[in-house]
Amino acid sequence: MNPNTPSRLLLAAPLALLLAACAATPPEPAVTIALPASYAQAQGDWAPAQALAATPRGAWWSVFDDPVLASLETQVAQHNQSLAAQLAAYEQAQAAVAQAQAAYYPAVTAGAAASRARIANSGAVGNSLSASLGASWEPDLWGKVRLQVQAGQATAAVSAATLANTQLSLQSTLATSYLQLRTVDAQIKLAQDTVAAYQRALQLTENRYKAGVDTAADVAQARTQLLQAQTSLTDLGVTRAQLQNAIAVLVGKPPAEFALPAVSTLPEVPAIPAGLPAQLLQRRPDLAAAQAQVAAANAQIGVAQTAWFPNLTLSAQGGSQAARLAGLFSAPSLFWSLGPQLAATLFDGGLRRAQVESSKAAYRQTVATYRQSVLTALQQVENNLAAQRILAQEAQQQAAVVQAAEVSLRLAQNQYKAGTAPYLNVITAQTTLTSARNAQLTLLNRRYAASVGLIQALGGGWGEDNRPAIGPEPVGSSMR
Repeated sequence: MNPNTPSRLLLAAPLALLLAACAATPPEPAVTIALPASYAQAQGDWAPAQALAATPRGAWWSVFDDPVLASLETQVAQHNQSLAAQLAAYEQAQAAVAQAQAAYYPAVTAGAAASRARIANSGAVGNSLSASLGASWEPDLWGKVRLQVQAGQATAAVSAATLANTQLSLQSTLATSYLQLRTVDAQIKLAQDTVAAYQRALQLTENRYKAGVDTAADVAQARTQLLQAQTSLTDLGVTRAQLQNAIAVLVGKPPAEFALPAVSTLPEVPAIPAGLPAQLLQRRPDLAAAQAQVAAANAQIGVAQTAWFPNLTLSAQGGSQAARLAGLFSAPSLFWSLGPQLAATLFDGGLRRAQVESSKAAYRQTVATYRQSVLTALQQVENNLAAQRILAQEAQQQAAVVQAAEVSLRLAQNQYKAGTAPYLNVITAQTTLTSARNAQLTLLNRRYAASVGLIQALGGGWGEDNRPAIGPEPVGSSMR
């Protein structure tokens, strides 16, 4: 080795560090997204968002004030298998970061070997024993390892955000399914009451027929109405069973081992203020994942660009080799080697240029996906805000329809008993009232879904301390 070589390497080190500093920074600037100052559907008669300090704390589903729902939501986080799979994916991403960070340090190897061989021609038989210790290190002159670590950390952030988004999605699905099941329970109770009312109507019609007041046609109409109501009641059992089975799978239990008894009350429909559009970037885990994907793709551009620079490898090896164990550690048996190795690709047919262009295209793709995700998030918030506002108005109108149908049925029944109107009028009024009440319950379920959908669209939390995105006072549902 030339005695001037170490000094030359020392002189080259500052230049290498300067180049490394230039290469270690991701090449593209941070992505900025212009957001509107407010939501379109939050204007007009929609109540403005309340101060954050006045917002209730805790799990977002607590706004429905249902202890069974709260218990099920906890079970989703603990036992759902889709969530467990995503958690394992996040742990893999964390391990990948540790793998990338390992490139910062030298690799040290050790070895030992023993052999006995016969030498050709001479016929002599000899032993060979050896022991060695080696080390190699590739300094991160151009920031390649640093950028790979940054890319791995961004990928881990994507996985963490995806995990949070998966949990939010599963918990939202559970809340929607549970509230729908409670609505079906109310529909079953309504159907049972309807069957009981139709049975009384049939008995009354049969008694009037025996007294010669009604005709056989009136009895047939009353019996047909009862049978149709019984069929509708039976059919609701299918919907309830399917919802219960879906909830069982969400909480990680076999459907055969899970049951939810019916309850007599329905949760209130909460008021959900929207906050500010800019808060979506802090709250929504899917937007955090898309943003982290942009950072990972940006780092990958830098990794691809480092392929233009030469690789410097520092290696050292030492050990001992002898024919006998006693001589293995003697001075004449020792050997060592030390030296750097510099390697660079002079011609690759445009491979590196193509890799850099591919990385840049992938970066542009992630940026477009991120921007589209933000637009979709804004759309989801606007849709659910509109649904909440409009469905609340529709619920008031439907309540008036139910009241009018109740009055109409009462008048038809009185006229029928007085003999001034046919039984067909009673059947028509009963059918109208049943349909109106069912429509009222269906509308309530839509309001539940809009509430859960808005909470999910807002990211399930409020601000950096993950307070729930909920309003100060719930709006009571029109159907209890």
